[in-house]
Amino acid sequence: VLSPLEAIATYENKTRIPSDWINYAISRSAPNGFWQQLERGEIKMDEGFFRGFNADLRNEQLWKEFHESFRNSKKKLKDVANPTQLGDHVSLKAEAADSRPTDQDRGSQEPPKSQDESSARQDESSARPSLSKLAKDTTIGDPVSLESEDVAQSPSDGSASTTGQSKSSSSPSPPEATSTLVSLPPLPDIDGESLFWSMMAHSRSPDPYVFPALLQLRKLPGKERPILAALSNTVIFPSGHPYNPLNDPPESDPRGQFDVFIASAEVGLRKPDPEIYKLAVEKLDKLDKEKGGSGVKAEDCVFLDDIGENLKTAKDLGMKTIKV
Repeated sequence: VLSPLEAIATYENKTRIPSDWINYAISRSAPNGFWQQLERGEIKMDEGFFRGFNADLRNEQLWKEFHESFRNSKKKLKDVANPTQLGDHVSLKAEAADSRPTDQDRGSQEPPKSQDESSARQDESSARPSLSKLAKDTTIGDPVSLESEDVAQSPSDGSASTTGQSKSSSSPSPPEATSTLVSLPPLPDIDGESLFWSMMAHSRSPDPYVFPALLQLRKLPGKERPILAALSNTVIFPSGHPYNPLNDPPESDPRGQFDVFIASAEVGLRKPDPEIYKLAVEKLDKLDKEKGGSGVKAEDCVFLDDIGENLKTAKDLGMKTIKV
């Protein structure tokens, strides 16, 4: 089925929430956040869950860590990258040269400037700070609002050299920022219940790439057909809810497409806990031996997932991994 991460991205874009904040808040609430407890089947899907889920999404400490992490990664990017390759609208020409027309540009319509006038214009140009020094970090793809940054500039204690004088080694350097005061933006106002149901609705649709491949594997004859298993982080819907699997007709229930289906909320374990992977291998091994096979080990498995953390655990256990 489609990943709920896509629904999260859509919600963030629609409500103008900083990208990746929701996933950050959910994942950093592990192992005992309300989302994780629900997927292990430890709590019910009721008002208490939604209150707790909302609280996890408004964790002030995580919000602070999220912005510090983002700023640190942005600084590293700034140190190694050419800003003009990151969508920076400041022209290289504006930073490398004086944009005023030269005597040659003016042609014969205007008499050439005297040497003194030309020297004065050159000194004036060299005294102006580069645009790159005046530009804020937010010109390099930072989604954080400019209003959240206050940059205190120290006043210049020098002046441009007079006409005809050369700069000495003691000439003052252009003004630079001496300190940066960063204020933390307010926590986004997230409707956890609305977000949750949008994720659940989105993840009920078949993946347009993975699902057809699954059907093709099911059609392979005899020993060519692999054992197909699903290791899914799931939730238990209230009795009578339209999303409850008991209400689905057999042909639309995704569980029926697999030889082994392990639901996190039913076994009390969830990815990326290594124990749920080991449980999956045990069930595959048992089924293969019942069919006359020699058994299954972790090294015999190919694990597909859309989350890197889940793939890492599988790889550490010896499985081959594919990110989808």
